[in-house]
Amino acid sequence: MFKIINSKMWLFAVIIAVSMVGCGSDDNEDAVSGFENTGSVCSGADCVSIGASGDPEAAASYVIMAKAAISTVPTSIVTGNIALSPASRTYLTGWSLVTEPVDRYFTSAQVVAPFKLYAADNLGGTSALLTPAILSMEAAYTDAAGRTATSAATTDVGGGTLTSLTLTPGVYEWGSAVTIPTDLTLNGTSTDVWIFKIAGTLDMAADKNIILAGGAKAQNIFWQVADVVTIGAGTHFEGIILGQTQIIFGNLSSINGRLLAQSEVHLSATTVTQP
Repeated sequence: MFKIINSKMWLFAVIIAVSMVGCGSDDNEDAVSGFENTGSVCSGADCVSIGASGDPEAAASYVIMAKAAISTVPTSIVTGNIALSPASRTYLTGWSLVTEPVDRYFTSAQVVAPFKLYAADNLGGTSALLTPAILSMEAAYTDAAGRTATSAATTDVGGGTLTSLTLTPGVYEWGSAVTIPTDLTLNGTSTDVWIFKIAGTLDMAADKNIILAGGAKAQNIFWQVADVVTIGAGTHFEGIILGQTQIIFGNLSSINGRLLAQSEVHLSATTVTQP
C-alpha cells in the first residue's frame, strides 16, 4: 500500500513540475509573440539587410520603428508590428493602447491582429529585444548610405525633382533634397533592387503614387533619407524608408513597405502594410 501511495505522489509531483515548466515556456513565447508573420524581406546580394523576418531583435520584424515617438491623428490602419525604443509608451500617442495582462506588449484597434505594439518600458524582456532591433535599423541606414551610385546616370537625377519618370533598378544618389511632384514608376523584375540615397529632405506631393511595374517588389526598394520625409495627403508610397530624422505621412496616405525612423513617425489616417 505504501509503495502504491508513494508512486501516486511521485506521479503528481511530476505533473506539477511539468505544468510549471510549461508556464515558464508560455511566458517566454508571450514576450516575442506576434513575430510569426512579419512580411517579406529583400534577399539578394544587392539588398540592404534589415535582418530576418520573425526575429524580434531585427528591424525586419516591425513595419514601423522609431526611437523617440510614433503618433497617429486621427486613427490609422497598420498591418505589422510597431516598436518604439528607447522612448516609453508615453510616446505612443493616438493608438488607444490595450495592455496585455503581463505588460509585455499592447494591442490596438488600429493594429491588425495578431500584430502588436512594443515600447521600451514593456516588461518581460521587451526592452532587451528592442535594443538590438534598433541597432539593426541603424545598421541598415549606414549600409544604404555607404553604397556607391551605379553610374553618372543615377546621380542627381532630375536635379532632385522627379517629374513623370520611370526608374530602372540601381543605386541612385542626390546630394540635396528630392521632390516627387508627380507619379513615379519603378520598373524591374521581382529580384531587382532600388536604393535611393538622399542627403536632404524627401517630399512627395499629395494624391500621387509610386507605381511598381514589371514585377518590382516593395521589399526590394530602399529610401535612405538624411532629413525629414514628408508624404502628401492621399499619396501611395512603396518601399522601406530608412529615415535619420522624422517620417511624416499626410491624411489618408498609404504605404506598402516599412517606416524605420531614427527619431519620429507621424501618421494621419494612414494605411501601413508590411510588404
